[in-house]
Amino acid sequence: MVSSANYVARAPAPVAPVRSGTLYRPQYLPRTTSKTAHSPRGRLATGLQAAPGFRCTFAGVILLSSFSGQPLEAGLDEAGRGCLAGPVFAAAVVLPPDFTCDHLNDSKQMTARRRDRAREQICREAVAWAVAEASLEEIASLNIAQASYLAMHRAVDALGVRPTHLIVDGNRFRPHATVPHTCHIGGDARFQSIAAASVLAKTFRDDRMHELAAAYPQYHWEQNAGYPTAQHRAAIREHGPTAHHRLGFRLL
Repeated sequence: MVSSANYVARAPAPVAPVRSGTLYRPQYLPRTTSKTAHSPRGRLATGLQAAPGFRCTFAGVILLSSFSGQPLEAGLDEAGRGCLAGPVFAAAVVLPPDFTCDHLNDSKQMTARRRDRAREQICREAVAWAVAEASLEEIASLNIAQASYLAMHRAVDALGVRPTHLIVDGNRFRPHATVPHTCHIGGDARFQSIAAASVLAKTFRDDRMHELAAAYPQYHWEQNAGYPTAQHRAAIREHGPTAHHRLGFRLL
């Protein structure tokens, strides 16, 4: 069980029927267009070819619907790793194989309006989703990378279904105790479920930073979300850090 203090939000799972007993086996893309997952040292992380099916969004971005071809594959991504203030968030999303979402992409490449629209659809149509966080104290004691993995593990554990495989954005991950994983560099621009996790992690974290901005308006967190912008650093220089700043980071 995951403590309610560890996760931010999750779906009443399953929010869509789980096709139990049915293994989704989509068509593979031609070899020339297939992508592969890489380990931190640049080698294949597994022997699987990362090309099981694709969806083309309205914006023309081609996203793969699955890596493993397994019916309960979950995409993982984080938000706020490079920030100077606030917790780090992570999301886990399991999508149905026929899911489509206009303009879905790496959340950083989407407008705020499109992210909000995508979030609404993801939360409504996903098989399961969950958003979790790691606190400032955990970031300070573990380091930001390990705190990010902790938030991802909490999101996985908060899902209403047990995923069969995890696909993780980036080149490193701390293995989950019971679910195998594969890392994908740039995965949030390649796989639907990772892109969906990217959207949820960012939008839920942005909501938190908007709440904090109401108490600390001089830092403009509603605009910079705690990232190291010139405006944010100028405010730190003028007003000093708050209890929500990551004091172990280079603030100035």
